[in-house]
Amino acid sequence: MKPATVWAPPALMAIAALFTVGIDTQRSLSLRASLADVIPVEVAGHYGEDKLISDADVEAAGVTDYLMRDYRSFSLYIGYYNRQLRGKTIHSPKNCLPGAGWEALASRTVQIETPSDTITVNRYLLQREEQRALVLYWYQGRGRVQANEYLVKWDLLRDSALRQRSDEALVRIVVPVRSTEDSAFALASRMASEVIPRLNLALPN
Repeated sequence: MKPATVWAPPALMAIAALFTVGIDTQRSLSLRASLADVIPVEVAGHYGEDKLISDADVEAAGVTDYLMRDYRSFSLYIGYYNRQLRGKTIHSPKNCLPGAGWEALASRTVQIETPSDTITVNRYLLQREEQRALVLYWYQGRGRVQANEYLVKWDLLRDSALRQRSDEALVRIVVPVRSTEDSAFALASRMASEVIPRLNLALPN
């Protein structure tokens, strides 16, 4: 048996142990500004109204801060975690949306242009009975915007161990498909390009 093969399992176990310790020792970091303050109530002629989430749902989600805002033609949700513990991590929309009765018809990643960069986010087309909705979502924090669920988990473990940080936000934009999927995506992508740089103003450095 080759030496690399012999040492690979113990090495992986040691790395996993290091990351597990890091999960419980990371710092708790507050937002630098309120989510409601950095995200405008009016975007491209669309006016929003803030909604409250029940205490039970906040507790179940484990969020530290959140913004739930219904605009005229779409909705925006941002859930911020000042640190993530075992059993208190971000819930992927891949799991939450089907639980709310939505069926995924199509999914892929797409590129969003922001004033400073091109960002990859998740794009989902959902259906519930006769309703269809287009969803964009991504994870943002610790200097990154990430769509890939596996890389999100890897970054979380690595940063928890090496930086003692696990602060992160989940961002989700939902646009009802009233005419075409392309028009819904155009609106969602325009909102995403606004939200990403503005959210950075609130997230810890």
